[in-house]
Amino acid sequence: MINLLLYLMLAIFVPILLMLVTLLTGKKSLKDREKLTPFECGFDPNKKAHVPFSLRFFLIIIIFLVFDVEVVIILPLGIIPTIAPSYPMIMTSVIIILILILGLLHEWNQGALNWA
Repeated sequence: MINLLLYLMLAIFVPILLMLVTLLTGKKSLKDREKLTPFECGFDPNKKAHVPFSLRFFLIIIIFLVFDVEVVIILPLGIIPTIAPSYPMIMTSVIIILILILGLLHEWNQGALNWA
């Protein structure tokens, strides 16, 4: 019982201590604000510091990440029949591949894969 109480106190004290240390050491000052402004050879910049990104590239990146995660899910499916050749495992792999194909067809139908 004493050990549980000690762990509970430790679990409450350590995060509070870390938050206090972060708040005390992370204060911004006026000097930091000046350091964060863009600087070009002593003059104010002519253009914006932040260039807007293309929404088209963002959508392609999101689609790539989704299909990349799905490939990671598919990779072990080649090993499954050798380990446990069972009907539910095969049906699970067929369902996963079917979901991937339907997602690809949806993206294609929406025009997200056309680069125009």
